[in-house]
Amino acid sequence: MLELNETLEAAYSVARQMYEELGIDTEAAIHQISQIALSLHCWQGDDISGFENNGEDISGGLAITGAYPGKASCPEELREDIEKAMSLIPGQHRLNLHANYAETGNQKIDRNDLQPEHFQNWIDWAKSFGLGLDFNPTYFAHAKAKDGFTLAHPDQGIRQFWIDHGIACRKIGEYMGKSLGTPCVTDFWIPDGFKDTPADRKTPRLRLLDSLDEVFSETIDPTFNKDAVECKLFGIGSESYVVGSHEFYLGYAIKNQKLLCLDSGHFHPTESISDKISSVLLWVDEMLLHVSRGVRWDSDHVVTWTDELQAIALELVRGNYLNRVHLGLDFFDASINRVAAWVIGSRNLLKALLMAFLEPTQTLRQYELEGDYTSRLALMEQLKMMPLGAVWDYYCMKVGVPSEREWLNEIKHYEQDVLSRR
Repeated sequence: MLELNETLEAAYSVARQMYEELGIDTEAAIHQISQIALSLHCWQGDDISGFENNGEDISGGLAITGAYPGKASCPEELREDIEKAMSLIPGQHRLNLHANYAETGNQKIDRNDLQPEHFQNWIDWAKSFGLGLDFNPTYFAHAKAKDGFTLAHPDQGIRQFWIDHGIACRKIGEYMGKSLGTPCVTDFWIPDGFKDTPADRKTPRLRLLDSLDEVFSETIDPTFNKDAVECKLFGIGSESYVVGSHEFYLGYAIKNQKLLCLDSGHFHPTESISDKISSVLLWVDEMLLHVSRGVRWDSDHVVTWTDELQAIALELVRGNYLNRVHLGLDFFDASINRVAAWVIGSRNLLKALLMAFLEPTQTLRQYELEGDYTSRLALMEQLKMMPLGAVWDYYCMKVGVPSEREWLNEIKHYEQDVLSRR
C-alpha cells in the first residue's frame, strides 16, 4: 500500500504541474468535488422489488434483466450493501428511497396509508451515517396500476387512491427533511401512457393536471421537502404516448415552481439533456437530474464514461449550476454485481464533475468571444489527454477510498464473504 501511495503521489505531482500550466489549481478542484453529494438510488440493490411483499411484478414500464447472485432480500441486507458501496465512493452522499421500501412489520399497509413511521428505520440509519434522504412515490407494481394508468386514470376512485399516495409521500418527505436537517427531494414519476396510438391525448393530461394540483395543494416548507416532477418520452407499454411528457412537466414546473427532473435515459437516444439544462434553469429555480444511460430505449444502464456524461458535468460547472441542481442516479442492472454497479456509476459521475472543475473555462470563453475558434477547439482536444486519472486517484487516496485499481478487490472480497452466502 505504501508503494502504491507513493506512485499515486508521484503521478499527482506531475499532473498538478501540467494543470498549473493551464492556470488550473488541482487542489481547488479537489475541494470542489469533495463538496458534491450524489443521491444513490436504493433500488439498484434489490431490482426495485421493495419490501411490501405483495407479490406484484414491478410492471409500469420497468424491467430488470439478469439474475446475478447476492440480491438484497430484506432492509438490513440492502442497507449493508449500500454502506459497502458508499465506503468505496469518495465524498459524503445521500440515499434516494422509493415508497415501496417501507418497513411495516407484518402489517399490510397500502400505499395511500403510508406514514413517516414506516420509514423510521431508514431515517435512523441515515442519521447514524450523516446522510440525507430523498424520496419517490411508487406508482407501479400495484393492483391499481396494472392497466398502466395512475394519476391520469379514467376511474376517479383509482385516481384518488394515487392522489392520496402522493399526498402521503410529500408528508413522509417533509418528515425526513425535518429529521435529518437537510431538504428531502420528493420526485414524482408515473408510468401512465399507451402502447399504441391513442385517440385522445388531451383528456389524460387534463386528469393528470387536476391530480397533481390536488397532490400539491398543501404548501410544505421547502426547507424540509422539495417537490420534483419527472418527464419521460416512452417506455415499455407506453411506446406511443406518455401522459407526463417533457413539455407537460416543463410547463407544470414553470407555472408551479416545482423542480423539473430530467432523466438522461428518458429521451430519444439521439437527444441530449445536457443542452436542456441552461434553458430550463432560466425558468425554474432548481432542477433534479437522474443520471442514467439509455441503450436504444430507456433501459437504465449503469452510468459509464460517455460523451453525454461529460457534457452534463461540463454544463453544470460551466453554468455554475451545482447549487441549483440536485444530482441523483437511476439505473438497475441485475446482470452484474449490484454493489459494483453503484460504485461504477457513482465514481464515473464524480470523475466527470472533477474533469469539469479542471477545465480552464475562462480561457475557452475568451477564445470564443474573440472568435478564435481554432484555439478553442485545440484546447478542448488537449484537455482530453490531460492526466485526470492521476488527480482522481490522489483525491481517493486523500479521503481514504480505494483508487481505480483497488476498489474492485474490495467488491470481490465482499461478494465472497457476504453476497455469496445469501
